Amino acid sequence: MTLDRLAPAIFVLLWSTGWVMAKYAVIYADPLTFLVLRYALAGILFVVFCIVTGAQWPRSWKLAGHAIMSGVFLHGFYLGAVWWAVGQGVSAAISGIIAGLQPLMTAAVAPALLGERLSPMQKLGLVLGFIGIALAVLPKVLALDSATAIPAFPVLVNVIGMASVTYGTIYQKRHLQTGDIRTTAMLQYVGALIVTLPAAYLLEDMRVDWGIELFATLAWGVLGVSMGAVALLLYLIGRGQVSKAASLIYLVPPLAAVEAFLIFGEALTLPMITGTVIAVLGVYLTNRKAEPLAERA
Repeated sequence: MTLDRLAPAIFVLLWSTGWVMAKYAVIYADPLTFLVLRYALAGILFVVFCIVTGAQWPRSWKLAGHAIMSGVFLHGFYLGAVWWAVGQGVSAAISGIIAGLQPLMTAAVAPALLGERLSPMQKLGLVLGFIGIALAVLPKVLALDSATAIPAFPVLVNVIGMASVTYGTIYQKRHLQTGDIRTTAMLQYVGALIVTLPAAYLLEDMRVDWGIELFATLAWGVLGVSMGAVALLLYLIGRGQVSKAASLIYLVPPLAAVEAFLIFGEALTLPMITGTVIAVLGVYLTNRKAEPLAERA
């Protein structure tokens, strides 16, 4: 089987491991502190990557500023909120399912912010998507058994993170439709550090347990997700196969839940499974006529 066929699935698989990595990483470092290390290393490696591959740098400081600002929302506020929530007890499976809100939120606000119209089928998808997310998440939040209940506030922060990545997606669509995605990705990590470094300093002890486990997790976060997934996205863009990745992205929430079950033994309850299936169907219906992933990445 050729790379052309495997690349979209590998991209989605790499992306789905982010939630499992978040739960694993907090064992060895405070979540925001780990993200600071990850962003710094990814930014440095992207600088080298851009130089080696002859990437085009932004034509003006204004465009560079837009790239940095998109990183504030797409990485800084988004991953910062998600990782903090996981560190506060939100399971990797639930957090991954909440991730299904992002395309739904984007579609919901698109008519007001981008002038896009939703078809009746897309509106049905929105309703199904939000019902599915609620069905999957709320039983855990409202559980009477304190041993299995998830704190409501971290879940809310997780949802706010999805709102941030939704705004970041729209911001990038408005201001970064042109330019080299390689240098844009590098500058986005600069924006992420601008938010995450002071947040880690103010909210955490900046604990880091240096050891092989930390370095292995950091290597996967930087090379596997921050670099590997982006490199595959660049390949897909170049080969014109981004639509395949866009369709497979709907599998991220269930993949994250299954990975959390296999690695951490997190329970896959009937409401979670049913809600995820409904949410995936809703996301598919909502985005079946959406623009390709290349324009939203």
